[in-house]
Amino acid sequence: MNVLGIETSCDETSAAIVRDGREVRSNIVSSQIELHRAHGGVVPELAARAQLTAIMPVVEEALTQAAMTLDDVDAIAVTQGPGLAGSLLVGANFAKTLAYARRIPLVGVNHLEAHLSANWLALPEDEPEALPEFPMLALLVSGGHTELMLMTGHGRYRHLGRTLDDAAGEAFDKGARLLGLGYPGGPAIQKTAASGRSDAFALPRAWLGEPTISAFPD
Repeated sequence: MNVLGIETSCDETSAAIVRDGREVRSNIVSSQIELHRAHGGVVPELAARAQLTAIMPVVEEALTQAAMTLDDVDAIAVTQGPGLAGSLLVGANFAKTLAYARRIPLVGVNHLEAHLSANWLALPEDEPEALPEFPMLALLVSGGHTELMLMTGHGRYRHLGRTLDDAAGEAFDKGARLLGLGYPGGPAIQKTAASGRSDAFALPRAWLGEPTISAFPD
């Protein structure tokens, strides 16, 4: 089975072809770093507008690199949330229209759960290796989300904790902007830190509080 995956939860526009649930035949990502650099962070309306023009070429390139056409696609998977409302609408509406026109199944995917499931994907050239085994501890760091999860099976999670305010990526972006290091903040801080002192500050241990049990946020 060949599944066309479409991802537009934030500023990037992505499409991939996955065969039989694991083999990644192609993976195309259109970045918007230059578009948002002047603002020091993602501007939701600008992101959605750019995705309107990027999504068709990205999907076409994914099919080309996989040496496939739409006739070879058996189903379409698309991010349904969480994410930026406008960006999600671009991907969802495109996927719905394509699935309807081609008369193939459409599957809505939770953005955060997809990050965890990506650990079971492999490229054709990858050496065979053992799949992750349950139970497993998963650290999810994605855009506006930093989550610590205990996975006991596919679709079975125990939520151990999350950041109270900004996620890690947002904190890096804001910190880099205050320091005048540029955008995106993560790579800029990492590059600058390579020449810094690890003993310059004594940082306290983070307060974790009592763990809670929950599913993924909508």
